[in-house]
Amino acid sequence: MIFSAKRDVFLDMLATIAENVKESAQYFVDFKIRNEADLKKFATRMKEFETKGDTYIHEIIVALNKTFITPLEREDILELANTMDDILDGMEQCASRFEMYNITEADEYMITFAQKILESTEEVAKSTKLLNKKKLMDIRPHAIKINDIESQCDDLLRICIKELFTKEKDPIKIIQYKELYEVLESISDSCEDVADTLETIIMRNA
Repeated sequence: MIFSAKRDVFLDMLATIAENVKESAQYFVDFKIRNEADLKKFATRMKEFETKGDTYIHEIIVALNKTFITPLEREDILELANTMDDILDGMEQCASRFEMYNITEADEYMITFAQKILESTEEVAKSTKLLNKKKLMDIRPHAIKINDIESQCDDLLRICIKELFTKEKDPIKIIQYKELYEVLESISDSCEDVADTLETIIMRNA
């Protein structure tokens, strides 16, 4: 069992979950796909990150059910854990789509999305470390930055879909790329959900 009933173990675990999310986003950015074998390796590794995240969520639920006093509201702990896990789920889903559609070369928009997602997960990790140190008000600039990145991803989605329909003639490729763009943008939405949950925690506890 990851947890024991001692003070602030939940804040430690939230920071661990965030670190796993950030590491998965770094791998998502760094891994270079060159062929079908790489696609399989990429999808498999992202699934491993996602599975590890699921394990953390399970452990935090078990611990919440066994612990009487928690450092934050139980609902806030679980919401923050789940919204971070949604980021992982989105990245794993995207990796599986790359393999399913046999796309061995990401375009400039996909690369930009991935970099923006990494930036957001870095802000998430910083925020959970500050939460662990009880520096609630110091979290707000990071939450604001996550929201700004999400707005940039909204703009990017409009641009890339417009260009896709303008320049691409293959209807199958249009369907595949549109879905991938939308999955990537939804990951940034999940990052924004984390920021919103952090803002709620600040409001309730500062």
